[in-house]
Amino acid sequence: MEPHGFLRYNEPMTSHGGSDTPMQQSVAQILREIDPEPLREGLRDTPKRFEKAMRFYTEGYKKDARSVIGTALFESESDEMVLVKDIEMYSLCEHHLAPFFGRAHIAYIPDKKIVGLSKIARVVDVYARRLQVQERLTMQVAHALQDVLQPKGVGVIIEARHLCMMMRGVEKQNSSTVTSCLIGLFRSDERTRTEFLKLARGS
Repeated sequence: MEPHGFLRYNEPMTSHGGSDTPMQQSVAQILREIDPEPLREGLRDTPKRFEKAMRFYTEGYKKDARSVIGTALFESESDEMVLVKDIEMYSLCEHHLAPFFGRAHIAYIPDKKIVGLSKIARVVDVYARRLQVQERLTMQVAHALQDVLQPKGVGVIIEARHLCMMMRGVEKQNSSTVTSCLIGLFRSDERTRTEFLKLARGS
């Protein structure tokens, strides 16, 4: 006898509240494949919840760095390094749709323009809230800031933990990945690069 709520492979699975979207239908199909009771209370509305969550996790596709910075650019005579450390970052690995998360350290050297500090964190979210690989994310943040601010240089370091390594595959719980992208003076000037790396590491 089949357990309560068990759904045969070819039976429809619908959640409360009317017709499902294509994404919800796809999630329902996945649930049928992996759970013997896809209609139990805890899973009945999971397709809708999943779509709502996924739209939020990937809202960066609808944004760009220039628009999130907006008018928060200000004239300045400063040409000293500006560093924002430990920016929380959450993203989804495009290979397994598993989360990776960590911190970003971002610095730039102004060239007559500075930006509101909170906008730097928002630029990270623009690219983190997409399906990503850490290497590309790091480069996208750096080049976006270079394009919008036109500074003398930009440096970005991202340290992250990947659940696709921690929960599956090699299952290494204490591993982390560090990526960097250096533009302008951060690449060409050794003193600038060294200062950034020391400050980012907290030395």
